[in-house]
Amino acid sequence: MIKFGKISEQEFLADYWQKKPLLIKQAFPGFISPISPEELAGLSLEEEFESRLVSGSIADNKWSLESGPFDEDTFNTLPDKNWTLLVQGVDRFIPEIEELITHFDFIPRWRFDDVMISYAATGGSVGPHFDYYDVFLLQGSGRRRWELSTQFCNLDNYLENVPLRIMDKFIVEQSFEVEPGDLLYIPPKVAHHGVSLDDNCTSLSFGYRSYTAQEMFDNKLPNNKEDLYYQDPIWENTNTPAFIPNSAIDKANKIGLITPEDFAKFVTKLDTLDEKILQDFEFEYQDSEFDASAIYELFPMCKAGYIKNNNTYKFFINGKQIEQIKQTKAMINFCNSRQINAAKNTDISRQLFDLNLIHTKA
Repeated sequence: MIKFGKISEQEFLADYWQKKPLLIKQAFPGFISPISPEELAGLSLEEEFESRLVSGSIADNKWSLESGPFDEDTFNTLPDKNWTLLVQGVDRFIPEIEELITHFDFIPRWRFDDVMISYAATGGSVGPHFDYYDVFLLQGSGRRRWELSTQFCNLDNYLENVPLRIMDKFIVEQSFEVEPGDLLYIPPKVAHHGVSLDDNCTSLSFGYRSYTAQEMFDNKLPNNKEDLYYQDPIWENTNTPAFIPNSAIDKANKIGLITPEDFAKFVTKLDTLDEKILQDFEFEYQDSEFDASAIYELFPMCKAGYIKNNNTYKFFINGKQIEQIKQTKAMINFCNSRQINAAKNTDISRQLFDLNLIHTKA
């Protein structure tokens, strides 16, 4: 698990989460990235992966953006420096990357988006920018300099005629150099600019997307609330990453009225790309037969959550309520661990299998 050093997990949740950045030196001592730069480049050749190439630097603000999939000739024609390759959703396909997410399960898993991995040649970056994500940036290999700022983080502070959202004014307030195993947490609306310091720089980005009031309430709010964002409560680390506490639902109700069931459906709903990836997985496993002796696990892009009202539990996966659950404890364990032993929980396993939500553990 993550080594927080001088602070505890609970101090991080209370004092830093969605409030201010934190650099945790050697949060993963001796970390070796499961993906090398060469392997990442190989993934960008595949249609299944969403990939981008960004070239440029703030020295002249001449930026270019290309979208994959790429071919091998693409990498043969790149300059020696000032470019970055980004590959999205690597955890959907690489089990060793998906396994890393469990280190962050003191944050509810239903808040998690995906793991993006980048490789940058010396000087490579994507420019100073801000977004509405909570993100943990784990240095995988090489060295990178991160510069942070809380100033001018507004939508009219972007360069014009540039294919990326790169900030025009960027005043550095903090600067860090990171090495493999270092972890930098950045909350929403904190601008950041990462520049590779060598030719072996890979970074793993664990992102938690913020929810807009507009999408959460489907355009049914007054105009003065449409631009609001859902804010998390202070999480209590209970080792139940799939649990949706009342404190989270109360936070949503500060924006507009939403039932616990509708909130659970919303936060577990898949986006369009993950729905497509799930369909591809379902197609791949369509000829599989149920094995009552197997260990099954939830498909990696799936989102699971559950609520508790008046001692009654309700379970949700991918935006839909799972009905007729008789073994409540087993279903709670499944949602939190994302795996289930069919020999011990045959009925639930069969139900989840028939819903195309699980596959045999690799």
